[in-house]
Amino acid sequence: MKRIKKYCLWAALCAGLSAAGTGCTDLDIPPKNLVSDETLLSNEAGMQIYLARMYSNMPWEHFKYMASRGTDGFTNSWLTSPGVEGTGEALTRDDIFRAFYNGNDYWGDAFALLRDANHLIENLPKYGANFSEVMSNHFLGEAYFVRAFVFYKMAARYGGIPLVTREIPYPAEKSELEVPRSTEEESWDQVLADFDKAAELMMETSPKRGNLNKYVALAYQSEAMLYAGCVAKYNETVDGRLTGFGEKTQVRVIGFAEDAWNAAARRYFRRAYTAANEVIASGRYALQMAASNNPEDLYKNMVDLFSNTASREHLYIKEYVYPTMTHGDDAYNSPYIFRSPLSSGACPSLDFVELFDGFERYANGTIKTTDGTSQGNGNYLPFNTPMDFFATAEPRLRAYVIFPSDIFRNTEIEIRAGTYTGAFPRAAFNAGQNYSTSGTTYPQANISGLAQCATPTTRKVVRHSGTNNIKYVNNGDTSIYASGDNGPFTDFGESAITGFYRRKWLQPSPAVPPAEGMSAQPFILMRYAEVLLNAAEAAVELSLMGESSPDGSDMIAQADNWIKEIQQRAGAVVTPITGDLTGLGLVRKERRKELAFEFKTMWDLRRWRVWHYGGRSGFWGVDNPDWVARQSENNNYRFRGLYPFFSTQAGKWFFDGRIQAFAQRTCAYVPHDYYFAIPGGEVTKSPVIDQQPNR
Repeated sequence: MKRIKKYCLWAALCAGLSAAGTGCTDLDIPPKNLVSDETLLSNEAGMQIYLARMYSNMPWEHFKYMASRGTDGFTNSWLTSPGVEGTGEALTRDDIFRAFYNGNDYWGDAFALLRDANHLIENLPKYGANFSEVMSNHFLGEAYFVRAFVFYKMAARYGGIPLVTREIPYPAEKSELEVPRSTEEESWDQVLADFDKAAELMMETSPKRGNLNKYVALAYQSEAMLYAGCVAKYNETVDGRLTGFGEKTQVRVIGFAEDAWNAAARRYFRRAYTAANEVIASGRYALQMAASNNPEDLYKNMVDLFSNTASREHLYIKEYVYPTMTHGDDAYNSPYIFRSPLSSGACPSLDFVELFDGFERYANGTIKTTDGTSQGNGNYLPFNTPMDFFATAEPRLRAYVIFPSDIFRNTEIEIRAGTYTGAFPRAAFNAGQNYSTSGTTYPQANISGLAQCATPTTRKVVRHSGTNNIKYVNNGDTSIYASGDNGPFTDFGESAITGFYRRKWLQPSPAVPPAEGMSAQPFILMRYAEVLLNAAEAAVELSLMGESSPDGSDMIAQADNWIKEIQQRAGAVVTPITGDLTGLGLVRKERRKELAFEFKTMWDLRRWRVWHYGGRSGFWGVDNPDWVARQSENNNYRFRGLYPFFSTQAGKWFFDGRIQAFAQRTCAYVPHDYYFAIPGGEVTKSPVIDQQPNR
C-alpha cells in the first residue's frame, strides 16, 4: 500500500485565515507552511477550504479525465474525448481509443484522500461546539461521502480493497501501516455503510454552491449498489466463475462465495432501488422538459440541458471558470474545420447511432441504406440531402451527434467520404464484409467512377500539414471536392472517421474559440435521469430474482413510468418495461442512449460483464445474433461507420454502412480485465497486499 502522506495545506491557500504578525521572540511555533486543525476545523471558512482540497483530489470523471491515461486522467489529461473507451459510443484518431488501461489507475492516490476523510471524521467532533449541530453533522457527512466514493471507485476497479477506516499514524510501526485487502463483499458492504452515514448526516439542501447534500449521496449510493449487485450476480455468468483468493492472505479478493452471491446481489439491488426511489420521492429534482413535443424543441432542449447549470435535473456539477479553471473539450473534439490545435476526438459509431429510433431497418435491426436485405446487398437508397436520411431520427440523437450537413456553430458540417461519378442506382460496395476483411476501404480500381480525397487540404479555416493532394470531380458546370470539408480522409485520422461528430458537450456558439484551455462549460456528474435509470434497472433486476418490492409499490409499473418519462422527453418511441429479460434489455439500451459520453457506459459494460468475447452479443447496438461473428475476432473487435457519398449523375446522396473504413481502430477485452491489476510495486513491498488471482 502506498505510503500515506501527512496531511498539510500550504499557508498560501489559507492566508485569509491567518493574522499577520510583526515580530517573533518565541521559536517554539508551528512552521508557517502548515495549517493546524484549530485553524481549519474550528470555523466554516476553514472547513470549506478543507472540503475544497478533498474535492479537488476526488476521482470525478469529467473533462479532465481520460480512461486510457489512468490516474493522471483525473486532473492532468489534455486530450479528453468522452466515449472513446472502446464502448461503441465513438472512435478517435489515436491510441487514446482503447477498452482497457491497467496502469496505476487509482490506487496510491486513493489512500491520501482516505487519510483526509478519516482525519476529518475523527477530529471534527473536537470542534463541534463551534458549529450548529446541523452544520457539524453535515461536514461529517461530506467526509463520509468522500470515503464512500473513494472506496466505491476502488472496489469497481479492484474488487476487495484495504478498508482504511481510521487515520493511521505516521510514522508508525509497519504492522500499523499495513492493511490487507478485505473480501469483495466486505468492501461493497463498507461502501453501502458509508453512503448510509453520509445521507443520514448531510442536509437535504447543499449549504453552499459546490457542497454535497443528502440526495447526492443517495444518488451515488444507488449507482454504487447497482455496480455491486451486478458484480455479485454476473461474475457467475463468466466462464469458470469470476472469483479467486489472494496468495498471501487467502482472502477472496475478487468475486463472491458460491453460497453468498445470490443474497448479496439481492441486498445490493434492493438498496440501489430504495436509495434512488428516495431521491425521486423527494420531489426536489425533475427532468428538464422541452417547451413542446415538436422535434425541434425536443432537440434544442437536450442541447441546452448540458449547459444549463440551473436545471432541476442536475444533482451535482463540476463547474469550470474562465480563465482560471478551464478545459479543452472544444479544442480536441470540434469538427475538422474548427481544428485548433486538434479536432475530431470523438466520432460516434454507426453501432451507437443504431441504438436510436426513427430509422428504417433491415430484419436484423441494422439501419437500412439499400433496397436489399442488408447493408451488403441491393442498391443504395437515394436522398436529396444528407439530412433527409435523418429526417425522422430521435431528436435526442441529433442533440448528441452532428449529422452530415447539419448546422453547427452557424456552419454546415460537410461530411462526404467521396463523390460517385458512375451510373446510378449503384450496388452496395461492401458485400460480405466481416472482421477479417474490415481492413479494406474503397479501392479506386474496384469501384468505377469513385473519386476520393487522399489527404485533407485547404478548407474554410485550416490546412493539414500533409501532402496537398486534392481531387476535384466534375458536377455539371462546376468542379467540387471529391470529399467534404470534414472528410473522412483516407489517410488522416483527424476527421469524421465514422461519418459523424459528437455534439454533446461542445459549445454551439460560433463565438467560441476552440483552443486549448479556452472552454469552461460544466460537466454534469450526476443528474436526475440517471437516478430514474438506476431505480428502473434495480426494479427489473429484483423482479428477475423473484424479489418483492422493497417499498410495497408495483416496482415494474414504477420502472415503466420512469423510463417512459425519459423516452418522451427524448422524442423516442415509448416501449413498455417488463420485469423480465426483455425489460432488462430495454432499460440497459435506454441507459446507453441517455447517458452516452458521460463516462457511464464503460462502467456499465464492466458491471454487466458483457465486454469480453463471450458476452458481447446483444449489447452493442441492435439485437443482431451475428454481431460477434461479423465484428469480433476472439477478444478483438471493431465498430462501424456510416459514410455519405454524392452521385453526380443522379444529383442524389447515398450512405454506405461498413466496419471502420477510415483510420481504423481495434479494441480487445478479456475476462480478467474486469478487475485491474494491483500495482506491482505495492504487492512486492507489502506482506499483506495480494495481487489479483491469475495475474
